[in-house]
Amino acid sequence: MNFQELVALSWKSITVNKLRSFLTTLGIIIGVFSIILLVSIGSGIQGYVTNEISSLGSNLIDVLPGNTSGGGFGSFISNKLRVQDWKSLDRKLTPIAKLTPVIRQVATIKYKTIQDKGAFVAGVSYQYPFVVTSTKMSQGIFFTKGQEQAGTNVAVIGNTVYEKFFPGQNAIGKRIYIGSKLYTIIGVAEKRGSFLGVDQDNIAYISVESAQELFGSNILTEIAITADSPELVPIVIDQTKQVLLKRLTADDFSVETADTLTATISNITNMLSLALGGIAAISLLVGGIGVANIMLVSVTERTREIGLRKALGAKRSDILKQFLIEAVMISVLGGVIGIILGMGASIIVAKLLVSEVTPWSVVIAFVFSVAIGIIFGMAPAIRASKLSPIEALRYE
Repeated sequence: MNFQELVALSWKSITVNKLRSFLTTLGIIIGVFSIILLVSIGSGIQGYVTNEISSLGSNLIDVLPGNTSGGGFGSFISNKLRVQDWKSLDRKLTPIAKLTPVIRQVATIKYKTIQDKGAFVAGVSYQYPFVVTSTKMSQGIFFTKGQEQAGTNVAVIGNTVYEKFFPGQNAIGKRIYIGSKLYTIIGVAEKRGSFLGVDQDNIAYISVESAQELFGSNILTEIAITADSPELVPIVIDQTKQVLLKRLTADDFSVETADTLTATISNITNMLSLALGGIAAISLLVGGIGVANIMLVSVTERTREIGLRKALGAKRSDILKQFLIEAVMISVLGGVIGIILGMGASIIVAKLLVSEVTPWSVVIAFVFSVAIGIIFGMAPAIRASKLSPIEALRYE
């Protein structure tokens, strides 16, 4: 029998038992669908984070607590970064960089009878908008050096806080409670959106000195630095380490650039994508076992048919090819449907969260589905080809 005849015969066998064929294909569909969707989510997260970090500028340098060389984000439990470290760096780096400390904690923000218990409050310096350049103002201004030094209780609120308390109004001059202290709003920051599921606009900015009093702590979440030019970045990093090592050890802090942050995030998201893909591959493997089981059942049900075909001159290789082609066709069909459904789901997820279909994930998923058909279809095909025509014809 030629290849076209075998394909036609195999397809007829598949369509005769539609329900059984669908149930067999379902395992492959779910496996391929899972691989496409989960890997797409991992790739989407990686691309989103990379773009967010890149938007901060190539001159950005971040001082984080703990040692991040192992791919983590520092030891925040034993955080040893203090306000005094920022002041020491400020004195050293002022000629070649701008920097700001960040004390970030959750606090209650209240205006009249409305309150938000889950908002972030960030204690920063007046240089914050010059360091984190994505901070733009939609109303008013950021607090000045004079206001910071005078200890004036002023605040800049994010877009989410503004929409919650003052929708459609001019928020400038309004007074809100942050914790137990009353602050006057002098600015509203433009909308920045979410970052890894965290709303960056549900925040209020106050001076670092005010934050120390409010939280009763001088522990810094980070120190953000922007070198005055890309050429100065290595010098700023070197001087930053020199200053901090006078009081801290090398394991107490990490100095990260936009590139190293991107590399760290990429490593983490790559591991996440592999882990998610591995989990999805297990369901594809289960689908392959389902293909093998159903094909073995099919061999048993069609024993007399196999015997009759052999008696009429069908070769052992013809029987082997037919059952193997059936298994591959079922797997390929499931793979194609799974890819279509996975890409469709990824598009939907992209509108709600982040997702990006990568060509390599589609190729791998398809290759896996074909391989599953060959590997798990081989045993039933061999069994069918070895049946004795006389014994097969006697089979009841």
